[in-house]
Amino acid sequence: MAEIKLAAEARTEFGKGAARRIRRDNKIPAVLYGHGGDPVHVTLPGHESMLALRQTNVLLNIDVDGKGQLAVAKDVQRDPVRNIIEHIDLQVVRAGEKITVDISVNIVGEPVPGTIHLVEEQTLSVEAEATHLPESVEVSIEGLESGSQIHAGDVVLPEGSTLLTDPKAVVVLVTEPRGEASADEESAASAESPAEASSEG
Repeated sequence: MAEIKLAAEARTEFGKGAARRIRRDNKIPAVLYGHGGDPVHVTLPGHESMLALRQTNVLLNIDVDGKGQLAVAKDVQRDPVRNIIEHIDLQVVRAGEKITVDISVNIVGEPVPGTIHLVEEQTLSVEAEATHLPESVEVSIEGLESGSQIHAGDVVLPEGSTLLTDPKAVVVLVTEPRGEASADEESAASAESPAEASSEG
């Protein structure tokens, strides 16, 4: 994955009032931390940062006063109403270093007709090299029958990734629609009702 460069500015003002002023200027308050150094408070360009963070596990090159620093976003706080980014926690990383990230599960294929699939795990936790972080993993359910399960340990991970999620955890389950079963049960119950009524009479 290619890194995305963002020009940052050192931040000297703190508190809610300062954060509001930063966001009014279409910038985002952020903090860089990791590798034993003191946290570095910065502001990031709003539009460019929002575009960059549309990607999962994107590698960022944060330029502070002409000095580049590789980082990944570990926590992104968003306004639930306006869906704008309010603050970003950035973890400093180095080439060759392995870090823990969550990757999304993408389901491909279709199970046998008359069944549905339930995704029990939307993401998997993996360890991967910081400069080669995977975004997602594909899980095929093509032709699976009702009762089939795919566990985390069954999933083929991107090269260089190590699974941290419990291998026994169920990622996806193929089953029959519950609505149809309950409808059948209701029909059976209603069919029994007249007989029960006549026996009571």
